[in-house]
Amino acid sequence: MLLLLPLPALAQSIDQQFRTWLQNDLWPEASRAGVSQSTFDTAFANVGPNLDLPDLVMPGQAVQTPQRQHQAEFGSPGNYFAENIVSSVTAGGRQRAGYLSGVLKDLETRYGVPRGILLAVWGRESGFGTARIPHNAFQVLGTKAFMATRKEMFRAEVIAALLMVERGHARVGDMKSSWAGALGQPQFLPTSYLEHAVGHAGGRADIWNSEADTLASIANYLAHFGWVRRRDWGFEVNVPASVSCALEGPDRGRPIAEWASMGVTRVSGRPFPEHEQRGEGFLMMPAGRSGPAFLVTPNFYVIKEYNESDLYALFVGHAGDRITYGDSRFSGAWGNVGGLMRSDVAAMQRGLQALGYDTGGADGLAGFRTRRSIGEWQQKAGQAPTCFPDGSIVRALR
Repeated sequence: MLLLLPLPALAQSIDQQFRTWLQNDLWPEASRAGVSQSTFDTAFANVGPNLDLPDLVMPGQAVQTPQRQHQAEFGSPGNYFAENIVSSVTAGGRQRAGYLSGVLKDLETRYGVPRGILLAVWGRESGFGTARIPHNAFQVLGTKAFMATRKEMFRAEVIAALLMVERGHARVGDMKSSWAGALGQPQFLPTSYLEHAVGHAGGRADIWNSEADTLASIANYLAHFGWVRRRDWGFEVNVPASVSCALEGPDRGRPIAEWASMGVTRVSGRPFPEHEQRGEGFLMMPAGRSGPAFLVTPNFYVIKEYNESDLYALFVGHAGDRITYGDSRFSGAWGNVGGLMRSDVAAMQRGLQALGYDTGGADGLAGFRTRRSIGEWQQKAGQAPTCFPDGSIVRALR
C-alpha cells in the first residue's frame, strides 16, 4: 500500500512512522541503557529518515536479494591500487611521520603496532582528517536502525552514539559521520569508539581534532584484535607453478620456512627474516595467477578486523611499507582481469556450490574461498589452476 502513495506522501508517511518508532521503540531501550531524555531529544530534534542512504527496506516490505546484481561490475583487484591514491597516502604518511615522530615512537612501544601501519590506516580512512564527513550521525544511524537490512547492528550503534553524548565524549553537533555512520578521523563506529578510542595523554579521546588521539585509538584497536609485536604484515612473493594457488586462505597456513622449502621466494631476492621463518604464513593471491602474490602473517588478518576486505588490508600493508621504507610498487603486475557483472560471478559461485565447493556465498565477489574453489575445480578438470573468475569459467559453471 505504501508503494502506491505519491512520493511526497510516501516520505511523509515514513517520517511519521520514524517519529513513532523513535518514541515507542528506540527511546525505551536508550533509557534503559542510561541515556537521558534531554540527550535523546537533542540528538533527534528535527531529524527525519534519510531515504537516500543505501541498503534500506521500506516499512512493510521484506528484505529481498535481487536475482541479478546489477549494482557493480566485477573489476580487477588492481583498480584498488591506483597509484595516485597510494602515493597520496604514502606521501601524507611520511610527512606526518616527521612531526609526529615522538607520538608514533610512544605508540609503537605501548601497543607494538608499527608507525607505517598506523599512518596508512589513518590516511586510507580519512585522508589524515582532510576528508569531508558531512552527515548527521543520528540521522544516518537512526535511519538504518529503523529500516536498513541490518537493523539490529545499527540499533546497537545508535544507542552507542547516544551514550557517547551522554557520557561527555562528544556534543550532538560534533557527531558527523560517513553515510555508513562512521565517525572522526579513524572512522570508528560508535561501538568501536566506546570500546577502543583512547586519549594519547589520557582522558577523553578526541578522534575529530586530535592527531595523537586518532593514532592512539587506531593502535589500541589493532592491539585489541591481536597485533603480534615484531612480526611483519606480509611479503610479496614469487609462487612457482608447482605450488597451487588453491592453497590460499587463512585456514591453510604453514610455517614460512615450509613455504620457502616449497620454492616460494621473496620478490626482493632476500631470504625471509629468521624470526619470521618460524612463524605461520598464509598464501594470499587476490587476483589468482593474474596478479601479485603474497605470504601474509596473522597481522594481515588483524588489519582485516578494521575492514574485512583483503584488498583493504593489502593496501594498508603496502602503503605502510612505502611510508617506512620508501616508494616501491608491487613487483607483480595486475593482469587484464575483471569486466564481468557481479551477477555473472554469483552464477558461477552457485555452480561451484552445486558441485560441492565452498565459495563462502554467492555475492558476486571473489573472496579467497571462491578463488581457491575455482583453482580446485580447474585442477580436477585437468587444467592449470588460475584461481580467478573469467568468462570461460563463468560459462562452464553457470
